[in-house]
Amino acid sequence: MANDISERILNAFPGFSKGQKKIANAILNDYDKAAYMTAARLGRHVGVSESTVVRFASELGFEGYGEFQRAVQELVRTRLTPNQRIEVTKQRLGKGDVIEKVMESDIAKIRFTLENLNKDAFYSSVEAILSSRTIYVMGVRSSEPIARLLNHNLSLIFDNVKFVQPTSVAEVFEQMFSIGENDVLIAFSFPRYSSKMVSAVKYARQKGARVIGFTDSAISPLAEHATYLLTAQSDMASFMDTLVAPISIINAIIIEITNRREKEITARFDALEKVWDEYDVYTKR
Repeated sequence: MANDISERILNAFPGFSKGQKKIANAILNDYDKAAYMTAARLGRHVGVSESTVVRFASELGFEGYGEFQRAVQELVRTRLTPNQRIEVTKQRLGKGDVIEKVMESDIAKIRFTLENLNKDAFYSSVEAILSSRTIYVMGVRSSEPIARLLNHNLSLIFDNVKFVQPTSVAEVFEQMFSIGENDVLIAFSFPRYSSKMVSAVKYARQKGARVIGFTDSAISPLAEHATYLLTAQSDMASFMDTLVAPISIINAIIIEITNRREKEITARFDALEKVWDEYDVYTKR
């Protein structure tokens, strides 16, 4: 990615001072450790002042150390192997009550997502879903379960929903062969990003379809191809990612659609309840 922090550092490296090169080497070689250090701690780690670290972030084009740190964390999440992610998570959480630390972290991610979500993109995404001829939904690898969650709920209220099975790239294109300008693709991709997902999004845009991109940041490879970008903060939870924030956005989408089409949707569920009762779909207990 053009915005990859490692690429920025390598491009600027020849002009760095001795102290800046120490910081650069720490980021490039030990980014798994540096990603969660404060500016002061990173400075102590490499032997420079806190102000030198802050200026380093600024010279790389970041508005502050916080933005710089998030970019390094992005590097961590896209580069680390599962075993490395387990080790980093152990270092971050330390000892103590795991469930309390994890849930507090998840609460913070939902709050951050709420504060940074593009509300216009959210409501435009709802309009795109409501006005589409066919609603395609796709998620790959760790993003597949949340894509299926949205697909399941949309399928209860619409007949024009199609889940794109994440098989081979060729088969993905075959499933999306008829996609066009009257359709929408809802695409999920969180680190580590799937190249198959990026190919599918590019294909949909080439065919004239609108794309709702569910991802973690504006520097995600999905972002540049999305018609509407919905960003939700995710983070490492051992070898897996915590995806509570994107699930919250999914909940909000379903609620907004229900509010707009309440009469039709309630009538549909009345009919579904009769089918469920007749065939004992749910227990009566």
